[in-house]
Amino acid sequence: MKRLIRLKLASCLFLFLSVSFLLCAPAIADPGYYLVTVYGNAGEKSIDYRYWTVKFPNQTETIWPELGFGYGVTERWYTEVFASYIGSSKSDLKLDTWNWQNDFQITQGQYPFDLALHTNVARAHDTAEGYTLEIGPAFQTDVGRVQLNGNVFLERYYRVADAGASQLKYQWQTKYRWKPLLQFGLQGFGELGDWDHWSARSQQSHRAGPALFGSYPIDSSTTIKYQAAYLTGSIYGKHGNMLTARLQLVF
Repeated sequence: MKRLIRLKLASCLFLFLSVSFLLCAPAIADPGYYLVTVYGNAGEKSIDYRYWTVKFPNQTETIWPELGFGYGVTERWYTEVFASYIGSSKSDLKLDTWNWQNDFQITQGQYPFDLALHTNVARAHDTAEGYTLEIGPAFQTDVGRVQLNGNVFLERYYRVADAGASQLKYQWQTKYRWKPLLQFGLQGFGELGDWDHWSARSQQSHRAGPALFGSYPIDSSTTIKYQAAYLTGSIYGKHGNMLTARLQLVF
């Protein structure tokens, strides 16, 4: 009974934080996603709220809220289903895609780095837009208190007339684990174009910026985790700024 009460209180707190962040966030138009990490915990469940914005100079901001449920199936397999919405403000949001993410850990400490295989299938709400598959390796290693991540993914469109070749994308992160409640670092993301024929430098995407992370335990089995980053740089050849944030209730 006590555990149920704690879980309900934690859920209320998580909902309050999510709504508060959404209401307070600026209503900030393209790629936004979150850095994929290697490790998972068997039996661990999470309610996952994500929010990002993109702002181009002299253009209306676009926002992407997402809500999902994640589960650690085994020590090596993490899966999550989430819905992604899009709009220019909170009043005109519409469902954009349904997503199914799976991350499979391949190594577990036998090398200086750990490796996972990341996949994500996104099905557009508008069936005429088909679906996409994102797949690729995710690397992670530690140097003292510093955690280093580097990921390279291919993204392919299906059931679309002009699908084209697979697109090459990358992610990187450095994080200094100062205290559980407050950790800080840098994040970077980019899109290079066709995997076998990169776009001209002026048409590529490269953005980076500072990031904050942390976790707060509600009880011995329930934790709230957060991360936020402000990124600036090029998005398909245009200068833009991105705000990304994520709240997870882990239990």
